[in-house]
Parts: sequence; structure tokens; C-alpha cells
Amino acid sequence: MTASMLSSIATRPLRIGTVQFAPQIGQVHANVSKARELCAHLTPNSVDMLCFPEMILSGYMFSDAQSISQYLEEPKEGPTSQLCSELALRLECFVTAGYPERLSSEETEGHKIGANSAVLYGPKGEWIGGFRKTNLFRTDLTWAKAGTGFTTFVLPPPLNTVSFGICNDLNIDGPSEWSLETGPYEIADYCISQKSNLLILLDAWLDSDKSSADEYDWQNVNYWAARLRPLWVDKSLEGGFSESEESGYGRDASKDEETLVAVCNRFGEELGETFAGTSCLLRMRRGSRPKVFGVMGRREEGVSIWTVPK
Repeated sequence: MTASMLSSIATRPLRIGTVQFAPQIGQVHANVSKARELCAHLTPNSVDMLCFPEMILSGYMFSDAQSISQYLEEPKEGPTSQLCSELALRLECFVTAGYPERLSSEETEGHKIGANSAVLYGPKGEWIGGFRKTNLFRTDLTWAKAGTGFTTFVLPPPLNTVSFGICNDLNIDGPSEWSLETGPYEIADYCISQKSNLLILLDAWLDSDKSSADEYDWQNVNYWAARLRPLWVDKSLEGGFSESEESGYGRDASKDEETLVAVCNRFGEELGETFAGTSCLLRMRRGSRPKVFGVMGRREEGVSIWTVPK
């Protein structure tokens, strides 16, 4: 690749895609077909990073280790890896998705037979890496071993330094309490330490009010922003944002103090629980209110690609 080609890539806008749908629990083949159907219209070089939610092909609300055991996948070999590799190669982009990982016999401890994990594949269909959910949700505790921390990959421009978390990684570890003023803000502080350009959260986040007729779950969006407060906080700017403030930043801030946050969530129902959808791209600059760069509806099925200007 020539210097002029590298310069062109480095200066062009960043394109982030989120795939949102309602997987059917345990229906892996049907969910793979749905994912392929939704991505069929995408063309090569139309997106830089394509994101799928947490455990998107298996479903999420498994009651115990026995019920999920048949859906556990081997790293690099299971249906999630195959789908991500296939799409990454065809679209010439990076693809990430969550899946239930089968532990090796050496790692298995009692009912801890798997890990709530995710994969990342590159533009040649190659395995880039994997990571595990660290802050487990109550459903995960019945079968999953916790990860050991958050993950960052340094990728080619325009992606650059990208950090990853899975759903409840946004919250604090264990039974600890947190406050708006003092935190703790584990994943936000981690992103600052890594100088992350982009944080990707792969979610199966529950709806804040499943009876609501509102198109978007703004209560959840505001909560996600609150949990990332160190990425944008300024003592003179208390509170978050609302849908009426989507076009405003507050005062200007340095580009170097900016972190994009892509939340890729699912919708649908499982075992009486309703998922929130509302996948979104948030732009956070130190000293400015978070900006909603793009958002999908609570029950919107499809792929959204957001182009972030330089």
C-alpha cells in the first residue's frame, strides 16, 4: 500500500455499523440466516467496523449451565466466528460479535462451563482476537466464568485505538455501589488510560420500561452516558442530554479528548424479559455534553451505518 493510499485512509471519515434484531433463543441456524439477510445489501468497503450484539446467535436468557451447554462454541470454529469471518472477508472490514464460549477442560470449574465472550475478525477474514465479559450479569453467573479485564486493539486508521466491553461491563464489578460524583467508572477510566478513540459495547441490555410506547429507550441511553461520565464530564455541565439536545455539544473541546461510543444492542423477548434495542453511536468530548450521533428504535430491525466526519 502506497503512502498516498495510507494518507487517504487516515483522513477519511470513520464508518461504524450496528446490526440490530431479535434473535430466537436456541435457534442458531435461523439467527445466522437473519444476520446474513440483514447484511446482504452491504457492499465491500462501505463500513469500517460492523458490530453484532452480545450472544446474538444463541440468544441470552439461559437458566443454567445445562440449558446453554449445547450452544457453547469453540473459539475460532463456532457459527459466530464463521459468520464474522465470512462478513469481514466479503465487506473488507472488521466485524465483532458476542457468543457463548466453551471453556477447555482445564478452565471448567463446576457449573462454570463457558464464558460470555466476543470475537473480532479483520478485512481478510482473519481472526484478530477475542475477549470475555468481566462484570457478569445475574444470568451469566449460572454458567459463565468471568473475564479478567477489558480489552483494547490498535487497528489501522481510521479506527485506531478501539476498546471493547460486553453489556454489564459498563456497570461496576460485584456488589459495590456507585455514585454520579465519585463512581467508580471502571470502563470509562480504562478508556482514558488507553487513550481510546472508540469504545464498542456489545449488549443484550434490558428495556427500562417494556410497556413504553416511545420509539427510543432514552432512559437507557442517558444511563449509558452517565456510566461513562469521565469521558465527558465538566463541573459546569451537570445532567446528561435528551433527544431534544442531539445537535448540540456544549462548549468546544479538543479532538484529542474525544471518544466515540458504539452501543450495539438487541431487541425481542426471552423468558419474560424484554430487550431495549436502541443501538446508538454517542460522541463524547471532555467538557461537553454527550451527543447522540445516531440511534435505532426500540424494535427496529436492520443495519445502521453512521459516518463520523473528521
